[in-house]
Amino acid sequence: MKSTLLVPTEIRSREDRVLDYSFLVGIGLKILNIIGDILIGIPLLFIQPGQIADFIHWLTASELLENPHDNIANFLVSTSSHVTHGSLLYLGIYFLLHGVVKIGIVTALIRGSRNVYPWAIGALIALLIYQIISIILHFSLTLTILSALDLVIIVLTLREWRHHRTLQDVLMFYAPRMASRWPFRPLDKKA
Repeated sequence: MKSTLLVPTEIRSREDRVLDYSFLVGIGLKILNIIGDILIGIPLLFIQPGQIADFIHWLTASELLENPHDNIANFLVSTSSHVTHGSLLYLGIYFLLHGVVKIGIVTALIRGSRNVYPWAIGALIALLIYQIISIILHFSLTLTILSALDLVIIVLTLREWRHHRTLQDVLMFYAPRMASRWPFRPLDKKA
């Protein structure tokens, strides 16, 4: 199918422009999320539980000297004493797996493949379901925020797929100079 033509900004509805910008910003945030996943995941594979406890003790020492009953500092110290090598390994693999899956999705979107949209949506939904189960079992504000971002990306990716547009199509409309120097050849188009 052909890509839906993008009409000039002044003709497009405000809602369409907001959603297109949200899609671009969401992809940018997803790239930052990938970098964070990898920067967190790799060290977790090599850090020992004692190193975590030592770091938390160092981090909270001055606060506990000032206020020995500080709830947050005491919670961190208590929690760090229960960290196991298995839990660090699990978290490291978890973050790296998320990062690798998202690298594949974002790379395919950047390369202009429309065929990846259903796979991207499916993979993100699978990760989102896992994250929701994790949130239900052990609430995490950070994971809740990242899950909300994933949900927004799923909805926006679904919208772009339904309109038969690639990330490059949207970028070409909003940043033509940048898109004209796009280093990637679209995957789905014949040479």
